[in-house]
Amino acid sequence: MKDVDKYGGLIKQLQDAQVKHGYVSHEAIGSISKEFGLPVSEIYGVVTFYSQFRLRPLGRHTIKLCRGTACHVAGSLDLASDVRRLLGLSEGEDTTKDLRFTLEEVACLGCCSLAPAVMVDKDVHGKITVQKLAKLLEEYR
Repeated sequence: MKDVDKYGGLIKQLQDAQVKHGYVSHEAIGSISKEFGLPVSEIYGVVTFYSQFRLRPLGRHTIKLCRGTACHVAGSLDLASDVRRLLGLSEGEDTTKDLRFTLEEVACLGCCSLAPAVMVDKDVHGKITVQKLAKLLEEYR
């Protein structure tokens, strides 16, 4: 029962830190570590276990690239490479250096008839080609 008490407010503190800063910073992890009397590595383990938490800031615009079956068949794998190239993202990076865009690859956007599809912020765009994608990104710049 002591473990439950010990970890009881940890997720809430991490959520609060993320809401405040847009991600869970190393400083927040250190503060939460001290507050809960837990090693930084344990807090880091919780943050990296749950996909809701981020360790880096989000860009101003979030691009969600659908990787569902219909989108995959329609070329979303190639589209992912094109998005990365157009945004200047290296492998392992998800946010542009100017913090304008964050790329998230998602399991499904639920609009299979529009495959391949992307969502920029809350707007869904379908039948995406490299040319449409380049134009779309310019509109959000």
